[in-house]
Amino acid sequence: MPVRYTPPTPQSLLPVPGVTLGATAARIKNWDRDDVLLVVCDPGTHAAGVFTRNRFCAAPVTVCRRHLAAGGRLRALVVNAGNANAGTGARGIADAETTAAAVASMLACPMPEVLPFSTGVIMEPRPVARLVAALPAARAAQRADGWHAAARSIMTTDTVPKAASRRVAIDGAEITVTGIAKGAGMIHPDMATMLSFMATDAPVSREVLATLVREVADVSFNGATVDGDTSTNDSFVVAATGRAPIAPIARPDDPRLPVLRGAVEAVAVDLAQAIVRDGEGATKFIAIRVEGGRDVDECRAVAFGIAHSPLVKTAFFASDPNLGRIVCAIGNASAPDTDPARVSFWLDDVLVVDRGGRAASYREEDGQRVMKQDEITVRVDLGRGAARATVWTCDFSHEYVSINADYRS
Repeated sequence: MPVRYTPPTPQSLLPVPGVTLGATAARIKNWDRDDVLLVVCDPGTHAAGVFTRNRFCAAPVTVCRRHLAAGGRLRALVVNAGNANAGTGARGIADAETTAAAVASMLACPMPEVLPFSTGVIMEPRPVARLVAALPAARAAQRADGWHAAARSIMTTDTVPKAASRRVAIDGAEITVTGIAKGAGMIHPDMATMLSFMATDAPVSREVLATLVREVADVSFNGATVDGDTSTNDSFVVAATGRAPIAPIARPDDPRLPVLRGAVEAVAVDLAQAIVRDGEGATKFIAIRVEGGRDVDECRAVAFGIAHSPLVKTAFFASDPNLGRIVCAIGNASAPDTDPARVSFWLDDVLVVDRGGRAASYREEDGQRVMKQDEITVRVDLGRGAARATVWTCDFSHEYVSINADYRS
């Protein structure tokens, strides 16, 4: 089960005016559950997204990039779980386009206004006929309050659905932001084996929305890592239906934008942390905060160096205060001109290394106490600047190996 994560209830997820969702079962994989999701947005909806940088990106990622570049209008998202449609060559592109075309025909809209997504097993042919045959049922299931069922339908190795909502006031009107995500393994920034879809009724221009999505991804999903593997299908898309009765947010200096961004960022951080808390086999949630760097990239490099070390991650699983492993990870990831004599680090409130050496106050029993917790903060001060960054990760357990050994069966 996830580490200190309470899954959402259907009642906790706020409908977004201009969005309906419907899920159905197409038996994409050998399971008996909903695995196809259709999200329909009102005409005039703008969308923007960020995607994986994996060079073997999945066919739907290629198609989505093309469709968004064609104008940034969105009428529908269609998602299947159980098959990634990645490593499938020209056939995979054709299958993604066939799916988008089927939805476009159903909604009588241009095909570029439909974004297809997939998640699941890589390098297996996609059962596109089965998926297309299920679309009418997904259309019939459309509901404004269908967010919880939607979150369940896109799960793969996730143990719980992941979703969140926020509501803020702008110009006297209530603005809603609701999002869902999936992901538990193959999680590493740029982005991860994760899908996340978010919607708001705020009227936002395509250009402002594109910048907003990139900036929010950097402080949320791009700070989440489970195992250091960037997947082929990672996608984060935000849709703005424009149904709220306020003037459009069309400029990056609009004074109302920070309020909207705060709501979008809060939902994204909730979802990113939920992915890590539900990491495959995770028993501990670890926040790694690196400060005192010359720039954010330097801080992130050190944070990820700690988060990706198998020795560090297994030590956390074992509750073993073998903290030399963290020192080693810091040294491996630091810039060549880092002065170890200026570096300190803490486990929660316990000072472990004080300016390059073991802190005089450190006691093994203090480290043991923190390492036994299921939620831990590692704080590192590089002592060379004012920049800072935070990433979230989890431990490596026996179950992680079992889940990934058995994934295809």
